Amino acid sequence: MEERKLNETESIELIASMISRTKERLVKGGGNILLLWGYLIVCVSLLVWGLLLVTKHPAINWFWFLIWIIGGIATPIMARKKQEKTGVKSYSDKISAQVWSVVGFCAIFATFCCLGFLLIKGIDCWSAMLVLPLIIVSLGEIFEGIIIQEKSLIAGAAIGLSIGIFTVCCIAGHVVLFANWFIPLFIIAITCMMIIPGHILNYKAKHQTL
Repeated sequence: MEERKLNETESIELIASMISRTKERLVKGGGNILLLWGYLIVCVSLLVWGLLLVTKHPAINWFWFLIWIIGGIATPIMARKKQEKTGVKSYSDKISAQVWSVVGFCAIFATFCCLGFLLIKGIDCWSAMLVLPLIIVSLGEIFEGIIIQEKSLIAGAAIGLSIGIFTVCCIAGHVVLFANWFIPLFIIAITCMMIIPGHILNYKAKHQTL
């Protein structure tokens, strides 16, 4: 039996339907993942900031690894629950998952690079880990926002990306990222990137304003 080719109108309707289904699935579970990482990063940032202000000991920076430990354990559990609720993945879902897999790989690779520089050469380049979530994650969120046509993701990620570019310029210009001014700036970026869009997505999921 010969397959019927889709005309232009049917193709547009099919693409719109795929985007709508993908958006519905992402909205239903995406907010919780963003809130998990957003509040986790903010809480750990506040912990590190407070301890650095009190003790001024550089070893306090090891507490940043709490983000990877807690987030790495909680994320697969939440992703599994989300998959059970939303059902079979579409092609757009798979593309989105691949994007975040690349983001995750970059994060792991950057962590091991910074750790290697520190342990082998005694070179402290952990400031690179402050750039990673502000640029790599922001780009991933912008792509996600384009897929599901969610302006809050795009706008929040744009703010995070701008602060990330500013951070790169500071590092390139040998401007010291002191905790008393940079960590608050970092928290503002994460709030715009993850916490605010996460609450917006959850609100839309609750009221079905897709």
